[in-house]
Amino acid sequence: MPDIDPVYVIYALVAASAIMFGEGAYLLFFSANSYRKRVNRRLALLNDTSDRESILVQLRRERGLTSGGDLTLPVMSFNRLLVQSGMSGGTTRLVIYTLLAGVLVFCAVLVLRNSMIEAVLATLATLTVGPLFALKTMRSRRQKKFGGQFPDAIDIIVRSLRAGHPVPIAVTMVAREMQDPIGSEFGIVADEITYGADLETAMRNLYFRVGQDDLPLFVTAIAIQGSTGGNLGEILENLSAVIRDRFKMRRKIKALASEGKMSAMLLSALPIGMFFVIQVVSPDFYGSVWKYELTKLGLGIAGAWMVAGNLLMFRMVNFKI
Repeated sequence: MPDIDPVYVIYALVAASAIMFGEGAYLLFFSANSYRKRVNRRLALLNDTSDRESILVQLRRERGLTSGGDLTLPVMSFNRLLVQSGMSGGTTRLVIYTLLAGVLVFCAVLVLRNSMIEAVLATLATLTVGPLFALKTMRSRRQKKFGGQFPDAIDIIVRSLRAGHPVPIAVTMVAREMQDPIGSEFGIVADEITYGADLETAMRNLYFRVGQDDLPLFVTAIAIQGSTGGNLGEILENLSAVIRDRFKMRRKIKALASEGKMSAMLLSALPIGMFFVIQVVSPDFYGSVWKYELTKLGLGIAGAWMVAGNLLMFRMVNFKI
């Protein structure tokens, strides 16, 4: 075993001590501040100012609502989709992103296809269908994330109720401890209660902003307890167990259907992949039949039949529980 110079050992220990001292100083002086910024959007705003009313107004406007929490667009369904997607910046940012996407699609189609008509049609499709598709995708992801956090939030409320706290304080505990999206959403509920809204109205506003499937049970339980009384902690504990069981069932079904989904994807992609392989290996293989209208009609029918089959299989393995 080679000899180790004691000087290098001392240097290593001094370096390790300096690193540990720096980490300890960071955890002592900056950890709490950094934690508040990382938890959720509302706590990050509270770190800069203590005016909860102005933060409530800012969060509402970021979501496409007025300062009083009302819809800003005349089309209610689209405005609700915008709010439930969680897109920060509201209508202004959506319009900017849509126009940028339209310009990019127009330039790309015009360069690749050299056809003004196709470029205009593609741009119109992007400006109309693109925002709806993007918002629905964002809403679905946000609702899934909210649903995954929801049982833990209910458990926090149950523990707070058993400790003797009222429901608004229990809601505030969720806003302080959990990440977005559920942290800021429950924070908005707490602020609405603070500035005059009753508990049931604030909870219904929460369901309007999120639209997650499990929220009506939660809102109904709180509304019934507020009007008739009862052990809310026990009710919410049972609700948390039911939601977790539903998640287990969804994951079990997803696991059982994954093999069929993968087989369907491979079988659907095989003819398309072979078509492109043949085009690369032998570009003239289909050259003699492209000029016939029957070829295009047959390919269109085959593609439509394939899409219909895939949609049918998708509906068979995807259903609500």
